[in-house]
Amino acid sequence: MLNPQLRTIVQQMPKAELHIHIEGSLEPELIFALAQRNNVSLAYPSVEALRAAYAFTDLQSFLDIYYAGASVLLKEQDFYDMTAAYLQRAAADNVRHAEIFFDPQTHTARGVPMQTVIAGIYRACQDSPVSATLILSFLRHLSEEDAFATLEAALPHRDKFIGIGLDSSERGNPPEKFARVFARCKELGFHLVAHAGEEGPPAYISTALDTLQVERIDHGVRCTDDAALVQRLAREQVALTVCPLSNIKLCVFGDMGQHNLLQLLDAGIMATVNSDDPAYFGGYMNANFEAAFAALPLGLHHAQRLARNSFAAAFLPAAQKQALLDEVDAYFAAL
Repeated sequence: MLNPQLRTIVQQMPKAELHIHIEGSLEPELIFALAQRNNVSLAYPSVEALRAAYAFTDLQSFLDIYYAGASVLLKEQDFYDMTAAYLQRAAADNVRHAEIFFDPQTHTARGVPMQTVIAGIYRACQDSPVSATLILSFLRHLSEEDAFATLEAALPHRDKFIGIGLDSSERGNPPEKFARVFARCKELGFHLVAHAGEEGPPAYISTALDTLQVERIDHGVRCTDDAALVQRLAREQVALTVCPLSNIKLCVFGDMGQHNLLQLLDAGIMATVNSDDPAYFGGYMNANFEAAFAALPLGLHHAQRLARNSFAAAFLPAAQKQALLDEVDAYFAAL
């Protein structure tokens, strides 16, 4: 049971979201509205039937529905509407800054031009009261050659995204599969991140750091299976973008009481809380904070630390980052 005062504090504290897949914010109501607008037929007869299908056994069972949902995104305005809806929810959760993943291969494979995808998402970010930047993610179940082709197609729009990520099916797709394309992205000056240690082993986290040279690890919760890796992450202050509700929905942990968020913080790791694919996993930012704080012995100092971590780990100019950290400290000092 979450103390009502603590609930209000985590709801109202300023925070950054560093692990949000914009396609994963596509609510069933908007999926059906876009399907109707674009004359796309869906395999589900109603919003309720689609939402009822959100009972996942693992990452792949989620991805199957995720890609089906994305099929309604065809025009620039569709990408704008999806992104604007997410940013409105983020603002309501007191998110000050969001670093948004988008998966162009999910759309270009369906014949949607790269320009359409990026322009719609970027325009919504420009119109938002929330500071928002974009991270282009490669789908790891596809080939590195496909990732290279995607990068080349996106480079004419490189002023509209700040980083490169790696997502989708982790099992059987180790980070080193993308070593060459990540080396190229590093040469180009992009920030680098990768999903690792969600369903994959701790070794994937080490490889993402050493071979891909990433600056942040998305998920990373499997690190606690390797004591030396935990020490390294704490020592090097590598941020982990942890997604509590996602981890429960995809059966990474049996329930929230088993989640290792507190263990990560106690080990000195720069853990952050994020929503991942909120339309599918049962909640946006505040819902993730509330669920974690309700199930784990997390208190006021953990809330402040998680808020600070989110800005410390963000890819922001030093002055903007410091201003946001100061806002966090002023918020907690006033309590």
